[in-house]
Amino acid sequence: YLVEGGPSRDHARTKSLMYGEPAVWHALLEKLSGIAGSFLRQQVLAGASAVQLFDSWVGALPSRDYREYVLPHSRAALAAVADLGVPRIHFGVGTGELLPLMHEAGADIVGVDWRVSLLDARERVGPGPVLQGNLDPVALLSPPAVVEECVRDVLADAARAGGGHIFNLGHGVLPATDPVTLTGVVSQVHRATG
Repeated sequence: YLVEGGPSRDHARTKSLMYGEPAVWHALLEKLSGIAGSFLRQQVLAGASAVQLFDSWVGALPSRDYREYVLPHSRAALAAVADLGVPRIHFGVGTGELLPLMHEAGADIVGVDWRVSLLDARERVGPGPVLQGNLDPVALLSPPAVVEECVRDVLADAARAGGGHIFNLGHGVLPATDPVTLTGVVSQVHRATG
């Protein structure tokens, strides 16, 4: 049943635990969210001016499951730094339908991957949180003129979406990305927004 385009074996095992042993699942996530919250707190106490809770797996869940099995634990991790007055970012991959719930978890800034336009993201989360994202990392492997156009598109979408935006990739930097390309993107964003 694990076919191309379907759940990976890891996702299937994880969901099997989540559905089949919910008490074990919640105990495990309570422990993990405590560790994550402590780690975020230590980062701030060591001088970090913002923190990010990154969940690369959560996009495999529908909203209903996120609300029941993950939201309380994400909320606990983000709450661990609520009293420190730093911006809290929540990012996940493939989370277009979860963006409002990620904000509900306590995020001041909601990360948006490249699959969802910033306009759609703003419509989903409302005017409250700042949006972060969402340049497709694969675009950075393109010729410079294409990269520049993609950056302009993200900045234009952010301006139309309103409500605050932090330019970022819609996920991590691919290993084949030329650092000179990244430097060019940063310079372009600074020129456009400075």
